[in-house]
Amino acid sequence: MKTTGEIIREQREKKGLLLRQMAAQLDIDSAILSKVERGERNATREQISKIADILELDKESILIEYLSDKILYELQDDDLGIKALKVAEKKIKCGVHKKMNK
Repeated sequence: MKTTGEIIREQREKKGLLLRQMAAQLDIDSAILSKVERGERNATREQISKIADILELDKESILIEYLSDKILYELQDDDLGIKALKVAEKKIKCGVHKKMNK
């Protein structure tokens, strides 16, 4: 499985875009984009949406990858991570998250 950054780099290279060209379109430093591609820095959701537009990626698919990377980052070293994910899924299905945000 690939990370969001790996997907972005692969697609950017397929499109023939240089790192600095894409960074300019995103209005960020090329060093930041490089770190995003290497998984050393997280992009914002807004940046991911812009990247999807620039690279003609399916926005929903890349946002799902982005969110899964964020979850993985939080839970990867926790022995209870998988159990927590299952509980969170149940809460989402029951609408508990809506109650929490009120």
